[in-house]
Amino acid sequence: MPRDFGGMRLDLALARLFPQYSRNRLQAWLAAGHIRLDGARGESSQAVRGGERVDLAPPAAPDAAPRAQRMPLAIVHEDADLIVIDKPAGLVVHPGAGVPDGTLMNGLLAHCPALAGVPRAGIVHRLDKDTTGLLVVAKTVEAQASLVRQLESRSMRRVYLAVVQGDPPTSGMIDAPLGRDTRARTRMAVTRRGKDAVTRYRVLERYGHAALVECRLESGRTHQIRVHFQHIRHPIVGDGVYRRGTRHGVAFGRQALHAVELSLLHPRSGKTATWRAEPPADFQRLLKALRDDRP
Repeated sequence: MPRDFGGMRLDLALARLFPQYSRNRLQAWLAAGHIRLDGARGESSQAVRGGERVDLAPPAAPDAAPRAQRMPLAIVHEDADLIVIDKPAGLVVHPGAGVPDGTLMNGLLAHCPALAGVPRAGIVHRLDKDTTGLLVVAKTVEAQASLVRQLESRSMRRVYLAVVQGDPPTSGMIDAPLGRDTRARTRMAVTRRGKDAVTRYRVLERYGHAALVECRLESGRTHQIRVHFQHIRHPIVGDGVYRRGTRHGVAFGRQALHAVELSLLHPRSGKTATWRAEPPADFQRLLKALRDDRP
């Protein structure tokens, strides 16, 4: 339990520590003994001291627990607390509707079986199936709590490269709230009732009918970069979902979006750690073709 949680109600502290679970669910697990504090049962209303060991063992639904599956993983960094992955295109991050296995989560469980004891196998943020690049995984509950707090406070820096249609302004800030598209629940949309979302960008190269941009997220909403650039009528090249406003554009087999840089405070040392991963071969070929075709 983080030291700065001292004095907080246990159920509120758990809700902050495990934001992927509802407070009601955590209270039920606490009452059933699935959550222990320093090896003992706790009460929702008790105050925490800070520094306690939290053990969470969620009950598994029959046949619902993801299984370990060996697969090649491009590991950029690994230590006792973290794994940093360079995710390829086509790899789903965790099982969901229509994708029961073959995901990054399945591969992580095979690579590090201890992740079965960490909620969501240590995954704290996602990349879309066809988005490539850096993603961090926590190997312990304590590391996961630290990373979640950094995401919530927006201190974790995530930098993306994107190829967008058209000729956008040199730089800018897209400040537009995002929520579920009421016409298609699998899509996101800019909506006044959505959650705050801010993307800052700058153009790195221009090709006349397309541009390479660097994007920095100040929030981490689902499909944020893709929806924001659609909103300003410069959708991501190859995005088959968010491409409104363009009749003709550059062809690419997936959305041209790559998480190029990740920077965070290491959960154990507290020091800033930064990793970079160059775009994959298909992204590089796209850039070369655009440069060769530039007016």
